[in-house]
Amino acid sequence: MSERIHRTIGILGAGKVGTVLARLAVAAGHDVLIAGSGDPGKIKLIVQILAPGARAVTAREAAEQADIVILALPLGKYASIPADALDGKLVIDAMNYWWETDGENEEFSDPSASTSEFIQEKLPGATVVKALNHMGYHDLEDLARPRQGSGVDGATAGPDTSGTDGATAGAGTSGTDGATAGADTSGTDGVAAGAAPTRAEGARATATGQDTEPRAAIAIAGPSPHAEIVAEFIDELGFDPLVIGPLAEGVRLQPYAEAFGANIDAVALRAMIDHFPETDRGRLVLAARGATAEG
Repeated sequence: MSERIHRTIGILGAGKVGTVLARLAVAAGHDVLIAGSGDPGKIKLIVQILAPGARAVTAREAAEQADIVILALPLGKYASIPADALDGKLVIDAMNYWWETDGENEEFSDPSASTSEFIQEKLPGATVVKALNHMGYHDLEDLARPRQGSGVDGATAGPDTSGTDGATAGAGTSGTDGATAGADTSGTDGVAAGAAPTRAEGARATATGQDTEPRAAIAIAGPSPHAEIVAEFIDELGFDPLVIGPLAEGVRLQPYAEAFGANIDAVALRAMIDHFPETDRGRLVLAARGATAEG
């Protein structure tokens, strides 16, 4: 990866995923602006506690002032995104469609749906890259492992939120403000007690110089060179970036795909994503998208 560039990161969404990403970005040395759904004064104290060093602002302020903007709000609230303020911006789409949170939406629930391409259509002046949506917020917190010598403090950033609302049990893979249904990715590869160290233990070991295994990987779908910029940012957060192709390939990372919820290394994640067309979900999605394209 190239020499680190200091950036301002804007995060739209101050829920579980948003605050975890804020902590990681602050620990990586970036300025972080985080916005909830309204008056920033309402989340100021939450941000101070859960993401110290980040600053609560309005969504428009975060969009206008940031170099990279992360969408970490419920997908169903896409209309609240200040689209005009994102003209010329690099936008990371970490959102997923969950009917429990977003309500029934046939456009999103159709197997042919590519939610990040939908967001790109709604943000014509921005460049959208899909990333940070397939890993649960617990794993984002526990498995972040900055490279040795990166100057980033420790294996994970921020306070222990295990007794707070910011780290309650659940799927946490939605990229939304609330805990949502889905696969339970709060564990660390299901390693039994007394067996080999878990990925979370491996991440924590890095802080003491015991780097014994590959880092967990985050898949990225989007156009070049923007996907490579996101890859640099993902590396700074403490994960191995895996660019899988253009934005359309993001369907391989959506809910019900095999890679959704994955907290594995880059080699295993690449194999899993490549296997997508051979899975039941992959065949359904690709057939639906092919029929849509032909129509």
